[in-house]
Amino acid sequence: VQLQASGGGLVQAGGSLRLSCAVSGSVFRVNGMGWYRQAPGKQRELVAGITSGGSTNYADSLKGRFIISRDNAKNTVYLQMNSLKPEDTAVYYCNADVVASRWLGYQSTYWGQGTLVTVSS
Repeated sequence: VQLQASGGGLVQAGGSLRLSCAVSGSVFRVNGMGWYRQAPGKQRELVAGITSGGSTNYADSLKGRFIISRDNAKNTVYLQMNSLKPEDTAVYYCNADVVASRWLGYQSTYWGQGTLVTVSS
């Protein structure tokens, strides 16, 4: 199972970016998916999560600016980031809880490689 994140880059404060993360490989079912971020010198923190049914949760500080969504047919999760601030600068990581085979009765959590978002002031 692999997760490939994309969409990061350099943007000015107030701008927007959309991140994508696709799950590929041996996948029977993808359950929860999410985005985390890690700024320089800080711990990794939750940005947002989404269940297979579409229920979402967000870090309190990001509600209203970031929107998480997913396309179950494509096993892809998205993060729409609006009104970006310099403090949003971080490496953004996606993760997914994957059941690799119909014969497995458990899920495993996989992580993408991270995509850098830099917001200039």
